[in-house]
Amino acid sequence: MTRGWFVTGTDTGVGKTVVSCAIARGLRDRGIDLGVMKPVETGVEEAGPQDAQKLRAAAGVDDALDEICPFQFALPAAPNVAAAAENRAVDLDILTSGFERLASRHETMLVEGAGGLLVPVTDEVDMAQLAQRLGLDVIVVARMALGTINHSLLTLREIERRGVALAGVVLSESDGALSKADEANLQHLRRALGDRVLAEIRSTASPETALIDGRTLDRLLQRD
Repeated sequence: MTRGWFVTGTDTGVGKTVVSCAIARGLRDRGIDLGVMKPVETGVEEAGPQDAQKLRAAAGVDDALDEICPFQFALPAAPNVAAAAENRAVDLDILTSGFERLASRHETMLVEGAGGLLVPVTDEVDMAQLAQRLGLDVIVVARMALGTINHSLLTLREIERRGVALAGVVLSESDGALSKADEANLQHLRRALGDRVLAEIRSTASPETALIDGRTLDRLLQRD
């Protein structure tokens, strides 16, 4: 089985790319040969898939961008919806074989999904099933904002129900500075998650600068 992780979110725009880049940068700094993949990116404009480009830069790899992100669509929607808008479809066999090629070149793999755990990749397969298909533990990125308790606990309940391997949760201040209500909710979520919390990333972080502390990296590596 390939060593690595699949990064998903409790919602869209929760900071998956920031977290993925922070992990990639941290592992690279430790001298770990890390391959990265963004299997499907939607909302892609003329400049190309931005998330995939940031991941590649953070990992410091020279793999071709089309290998890192084999499916790119213009419509900013769920992958199967964005593909249908272009009369195309996401081919899971292409995704799997592309992942295996990258994994054969690298010691460890980090894959960033699109949206949340139940976002459809195809009409039949969602992100949770893709993570299982690739044999990767899941890292959940949860938003530090109103609604995070419900979104986070529902996501974790579904992970448990399906038997998906959970590496842990990263709390992300993706919406900016927290209100008093946000802070109160966050305190409850921290207690509810307990040792499943891997790290917290604040709003000042960007994909180019975000860092994950060494203890978090140790915990991820110890799982393997």
